Amino acid sequence: MNRFALIALFMIVAASGVCAQTRAPSLEHEFFKNILRDQKAIWTAPMRLQRSDAKWVIPSSIGFMALVTTDRLTGDEMAEFDRQVKASRIISNAGSIYGLAAVSGAFYLFGRKKNDDRARETGLLSAEAMVDSVIVEGVLKGITQRARPAGGVERSEFFDGGSSFPSGHSTQAWAVATVIANEYHDRRAVQIAAYGAATAVSVARFTGQKHYLSDVVAGSALGYAIGKYVYNTHHRNPLTSDLWHPMITPQFNRQVHRYGLSLSWTF
Repeated sequence: MNRFALIALFMIVAASGVCAQTRAPSLEHEFFKNILRDQKAIWTAPMRLQRSDAKWVIPSSIGFMALVTTDRLTGDEMAEFDRQVKASRIISNAGSIYGLAAVSGAFYLFGRKKNDDRARETGLLSAEAMVDSVIVEGVLKGITQRARPAGGVERSEFFDGGSSFPSGHSTQAWAVATVIANEYHDRRAVQIAAYGAATAVSVARFTGQKHYLSDVVAGSALGYAIGKYVYNTHHRNPLTSDLWHPMITPQFNRQVHRYGLSLSWTF
């Protein structure tokens, strides 16, 4: 009987070692590595476009160019109104990196405290999407150098040392909102709140005379795409998450000569 017990214990230890080796790294552990992988995928995305994508690429490009062409006109029209400027700038603060970092941090800390895996993942993935968006929009601003609406004679011009395109607040807000809305796809109220807040930030950047329409539209679309990619790529199905794993325990009862193993899952 002792020999059988030793063999069973050896099998348990071996099985535990295999589980430990194959267990997926946590999102916290992979956070910065995932950002690097995201950046590679984002910047190489145009190379993966197919002929079938023309049905949305061409109309989107035409619409975007129409906005760019009329930006100075619509921007000058908005500059004639100033009553909404103060309120718009207050609203747009929600899309700042500080406001969004607070949202991501709140989700993560709540998830850790309450052992809520979905909230924890929402905090991590939304923070990841936010960092991705900051990097991407920062590079694009440096390339396009578009003058802002308050840029004087050179307003709306590209390659003039400005930082208007795309709207960073819009990009960041939509990236975070998209992750939250997808994580809570079964909560319509959460989706409405997330997308509603992102829309409000984007509109406020235009009415606050900080950006042109094409800036906020491009930023919103870019942020949505980044948030969707981060969620689809790094979201972990509960059935395959590292938080779900089998546990093998020995069952010994010498009095009734009963020996065996029990297999259970914790979640």
